[in-house]
Amino acid sequence: MTPHTDHVDRAERVDRADPQSGAAVKAADRAHVFHSWSAQGLIDPLAVAGAEGSYFWDYDGNRYLDFSSGLVYTNIGYQHPTVVAAIQEQAGRLATFAPAFAIDVRSEAARLIAERTPGDLDKIFFTNGGAEAVENAVRMARLHTGRPKVLSAYRSYHGGTSTAINLTGDPRRWASDSGTSGVVRFWAPFLYRSPFYASTEAEECARALEHLEATIAFEGPATIAAIILETIPGTAGIMTPPPGYLAGVREICDRHGIVFVLDEVMAGFGRTGKWFAAEHFDVVPDLLTFAKGVNSGYVPLGGVAISGAIAETFASRPYPGGLTYSGHPLACAAAVATIGVMADEKVVEHAAHIGETILGPGLRDLAARHPSVGEVRGTGVFWALDLVKDRETREPLVPYNASGEANAPMAAFAAACKKNGLWPFVNMNRTHAVPACNITEAEAKEGLAVLDLALTVADEHTA
Repeated sequence: MTPHTDHVDRAERVDRADPQSGAAVKAADRAHVFHSWSAQGLIDPLAVAGAEGSYFWDYDGNRYLDFSSGLVYTNIGYQHPTVVAAIQEQAGRLATFAPAFAIDVRSEAARLIAERTPGDLDKIFFTNGGAEAVENAVRMARLHTGRPKVLSAYRSYHGGTSTAINLTGDPRRWASDSGTSGVVRFWAPFLYRSPFYASTEAEECARALEHLEATIAFEGPATIAAIILETIPGTAGIMTPPPGYLAGVREICDRHGIVFVLDEVMAGFGRTGKWFAAEHFDVVPDLLTFAKGVNSGYVPLGGVAISGAIAETFASRPYPGGLTYSGHPLACAAAVATIGVMADEKVVEHAAHIGETILGPGLRDLAARHPSVGEVRGTGVFWALDLVKDRETREPLVPYNASGEANAPMAAFAAACKKNGLWPFVNMNRTHAVPACNITEAEAKEGLAVLDLALTVADEHTA
């Protein structure tokens, strides 16, 4: 396989550097753009001039290897010519059309997605992104069961819209948490920081399932519509569940008539070395949410893959939900082209190969040499380094939800990455290695070399 890349050498970048235009872009941004998740006066967004493959560059000619894949969505890299051409062709043929009609590219996108989802998840409801997919999955579950409550894990992220943010377990929820949204949280397994005092994966699995059973018993099984889990949690730390856990949740859901929802917005479409992460665990949910990698983020698109039983609920009963841009032709054209590229270029297989032969071994080697690395977790091109002050106590390098001076060690680590041409994905005390699924071996090694340098900065803050 030859992944799509078109590297820009240093001389060409300098020739086309345009600081004046960059300053104008930055000024307009600061004057008019309201950025998400940010204190507007405390941010300094980089003005980006262009991107190609696994790289992007600024107006000063600095190039960065993107180890964040945007927001973990450019699964085939930036500006893949096949997908760009598909969007252009669709725009010239039929740029938009209302969702109530049958449109060829919408039908084809749904067919291609359904072919790849596990089990009988053969009906596709399109949304504009992952949060809306979660919103609608929960609505479907509640209507299907006639029950109000939904269970979600503390270490999770499900989106920023009304229901999705209440389902989310991380601190971004706090400011918007109504406390009356019918959400009940529980602890999912995470052996490295076990809430169950487990010492083995088998113990962590058994105790996590026992805890979930107890939560359901005390909440009342007949009141619970759904349990939602990220198949492999993403932003929360890429904690692969222990063997048997997801199968155990599936069995619990079946026993109590609870809808099992897997959130694959981040983990889906090749990131874990499978089309969907659920394949690693041989588990089929009742509903599966997706977005991001479905079309590499080229045009906003998400959706819910729906089981036969839940689809049947709405066979003669109208589903009370919809979006003006559901299944937008440009987004669906990008999805059809992206899935085609991933199949033709064996991107999913390549992601598995990179994880097994380059990223996994390379990150574990870094852990062996840097005392700031407490644990390495991941699969495919979906990895996390848990950074610590002390390996023995596992004290995080920075406190939970740290900001300002308390977050200085992680800020210094991120700055060292950027100084050496790597754009990292940093969250709390972790850095994630989540590059494009078609990153080359040479690019992956380049990223590991920069992480090696940056971790020496993190090491300075260890005990």
